[in-house]
Amino acid sequence: MIDQPDTNRRPDALSTRADRARVRRAGAGIRRAAPFVAGVVATFIAIAAYGTIRPGPAPLTTRDVNLAIASALASQTPGPPRSELVDAVIGPSLVLIETDRADDHGATTGGLGSGVVVNDAGSVLTALHVVADATAIHLTFADGSKSTATIASSNPATDIAVLTPAAPPATLVPATLGNPAAMRIGSEAYVVGNPFGLYGSLSTGVVSGLNRSFQAPGSDRVFKGLIQVDAATNPGNSGGPLLDRNARVVGIVTALVNPTKQDVFIGIGLAVPIDVAGGGAGLPPY
Repeated sequence: MIDQPDTNRRPDALSTRADRARVRRAGAGIRRAAPFVAGVVATFIAIAAYGTIRPGPAPLTTRDVNLAIASALASQTPGPPRSELVDAVIGPSLVLIETDRADDHGATTGGLGSGVVVNDAGSVLTALHVVADATAIHLTFADGSKSTATIASSNPATDIAVLTPAAPPATLVPATLGNPAAMRIGSEAYVVGNPFGLYGSLSTGVVSGLNRSFQAPGSDRVFKGLIQVDAATNPGNSGGPLLDRNARVVGIVTALVNPTKQDVFIGIGLAVPIDVAGGGAGLPPY
């Protein structure tokens, strides 16, 4: 007997229980996955909507940064100009040093330098080469008073001398000492002194090197551990104070470097750190 096709059956009808079971299982899986799929879709929709409604910040430009810096600076309480601070703090302690020397022919010649009052006794710290071999030492203090002086102590190894004035001024204002170990390359630096006899001159710059060595012209002596600055340093500055940004003495100017062997500044001045220089004056370490 030949089976006849069932013409009443729909082509997509499920003919077996196994088929119906597979469909039921698939439907259950879809129902279980539906919440997860819906959550993912909702998340992407929310992200897209947030980006459309509230876009992210635009990239910063150089102009934005400059405006922010200017705004921050403008909001700060202004302090006294640095030159005024230097003048108020170190001005009363600065000393002009003039020396008499006898040349090879017996004639008297003069020399110039700078110094700074470092204690209540009126001791003046300066560079040794300013006063070495002088037949007379003359000091002029900030108040205009004058006095002769003698070398109380000296240290050729550091080019430092301590002077004792014969008649110190009635009012002494010792300089405020700083910490040379806190100086870094790029730190603000101020050289105060009497270049070419111009009393109380101030030059500004930065620390451009640390722990430098320098050989004195015509000598085999080498000074070590010096602070290098690019603040203008000229004849007459020797022995004067090197200051930090708060007008505290961090060094004593000892030399300028010029490969042409001329006494004019071309960008490199050197100073003995105050903790080294002050030892001869009996100053306590910072």
